[in-house]
Amino acid sequence: MAHRIISQVVFTGARVFGRAFAEAYKQASASQKFAAANSSNPTAANTHSSAGLTLDEACRILNVSPPKGGQGNLDLVHERFKRLFDLNDPKKGGSFYLQSKVLRARERIEMEVRKAAQAAEEEEELRGGWRPRVYRD
Repeated sequence: MAHRIISQVVFTGARVFGRAFAEAYKQASASQKFAAANSSNPTAANTHSSAGLTLDEACRILNVSPPKGGQGNLDLVHERFKRLFDLNDPKKGGSFYLQSKVLRARERIEMEVRKAAQAAEEEEELRGGWRPRVYRD
């Protein structure tokens, strides 16, 4: 009698885990197809943590003007970031959500400035010709 109960428990457990695994696989497959479909869409969210935030939103959160031509006042951005980040510290009664929004806004603006600086550097290299950087010890 004990072997019958044990075998029923094993088979029932295997069936439950099998269904759960199949459902998880279906969800992962659907998620992968959705990500592949949106990878060709430039407005879709990418893998960066600040991807869900537009540059306009980031500038409004930190109350700074958008960087024009890659030239942004990063000192002002960092000053506003520090002030807002400290004001929203959860240990001081602030909001973790707002603190994370401020952090993502700073990251987004820095990412835009970095992209523009890199593009300007590549353009300058193309205009001036390629000169390898030589490092001497």
